[in-house]
Amino acid sequence: MGIYLNPDYIEFYNAVKYSKIYVDKTELIAYTNSVLYGEQRNICVSRPRRFGKSMAANMLVAYYSRGCDSRELFKNLKIERHPSFSEHLNKYNVIHLNIPNFLEDAENADDMIQFIKEDIMDELLHVFPDVQMPKRLTLTKAFATIFNATKVPFVFIIDEWDCIFREYKDDKSAQEAYLIFLRGLLKNQSYAALVYMTGILPIKKYGKHSALNMFDEYSMTNQSYLAEFTGFTEQEVKELCEKYDMSFEETKRWYDGYDLKGVSIYNPRSVVMSMMSHDYDSYWTKTETYESLKKYIQMDRFGLQELVTKLIAGEHLPVNPDKFQNDMTTFNSADDVLTLLIHLGYLTYDFYTQTVWIPNSEVQREFINSIEDGGWEPVMEAIHQSDKLLQATLQMQEEKVAEIIEEVHRQNTSIIQYNNENSLSCVLSLAYYSAKKDYVMYRELAGGDGFADLVFLPRKNCQSSAFIVELKWNKSAETAIDQIKKKKYTECLKDYTGEILLVGINYDRDSKEDNKKHFCKIEKISKS
Repeated sequence: MGIYLNPDYIEFYNAVKYSKIYVDKTELIAYTNSVLYGEQRNICVSRPRRFGKSMAANMLVAYYSRGCDSRELFKNLKIERHPSFSEHLNKYNVIHLNIPNFLEDAENADDMIQFIKEDIMDELLHVFPDVQMPKRLTLTKAFATIFNATKVPFVFIIDEWDCIFREYKDDKSAQEAYLIFLRGLLKNQSYAALVYMTGILPIKKYGKHSALNMFDEYSMTNQSYLAEFTGFTEQEVKELCEKYDMSFEETKRWYDGYDLKGVSIYNPRSVVMSMMSHDYDSYWTKTETYESLKKYIQMDRFGLQELVTKLIAGEHLPVNPDKFQNDMTTFNSADDVLTLLIHLGYLTYDFYTQTVWIPNSEVQREFINSIEDGGWEPVMEAIHQSDKLLQATLQMQEEKVAEIIEEVHRQNTSIIQYNNENSLSCVLSLAYYSAKKDYVMYRELAGGDGFADLVFLPRKNCQSSAFIVELKWNKSAETAIDQIKKKKYTECLKDYTGEILLVGINYDRDSKEDNKKHFCKIEKISKS
């Protein structure tokens, strides 16, 4: 039993036995068991901070390490029922490396690599004193020699493998040296039965190929088989809400939204803190200053201000994540910046539609914090006006609604190119920002014989009316109302009963440039 070689199970034991909330993710082990020794044995899992990366690493250490007997620890956990459980339990020489620990003691990347080599070698020589080592001894040769003598393969668990790319953002030579070290240690080595690395970023690309191209990568753009282990699933959150008497709908609004190929994932850190505190707050975003988000979205490049404004308004934007260089400094397009924000957890990505959006209310707040100054005054003013717009709508004050929307339009013309109904829809979503607290807002919701532009459905605890907004360009507000009726858009609210406001908004593009005129018409109907 050592610090790096065959450690015990204490970290995972503490998590299981002493955590106020522990969610069983041990079925991940069934997957890692299924790829042992094979072509898929090299796994790199990247996900945002505080999304359970270290928990998973400690769990794998506890399961595979020969330095402990953890059968009792896994008793009654999900993996115990799997056929492969006993076959691989505590059968491997495990190397567990938490890279930030080495980086803290090092003055540079070369020191860090040397510390890793020396510390592992010290433990190997101590634990295997009877193994005859070669005269020209390297770490790779030591592993190969021990494996040849004992026939017991190694499992490598490397936590936060990518921290050097965050700490040494601009030091390309240090990054390359580190990648070359890992490649020599892990690539095509028969002594490695499994390599499991965790990080925030996918593996850094250099030139046409990655130095670690033997890895199967599971990232926030494609978690593939491992999606359910990335955070809390919807069923797991429902069970926690029931146990702690918390509103599932409100928990979903605050912490859901990470779409991983159709699997809905909740932020685990925030859900745990919410259940324990019995309230809803920005728990995950408080673990890091908003400046980390601000420096990316405040970039005066690639038209980011308009894109971020659209995201805050609730739009889904197309993005190509494939050109991202997997570091925090190489940005050649807006896609690169948005892709980084996916990996950092500030945006979520739909693999099938290749679009991104802000996942939930917690992250939405962080975006607002990041734009409160520095040239975003028109957007912030629209958000501040949104309470007045919502109340004017519910009170059917047609002129007031038109006046507020007109002002939001005028102030944000320089940010959003306001020349079609889609742009008008974006501005309206921004103008109704505060409604998201009490309403679920839908864009282009199917209903009747078409798609309603904007639909606001009251949340369970909201007693206000539902409302449907139809947008027109150079026509009339009355025409918008007629379309809602004619195409039976109210059918999209099939499970709702009560009052529905039909809101028609028209923007007259023939008005003079300095006098853009909006018109509003509101009617009330009842749905039983």
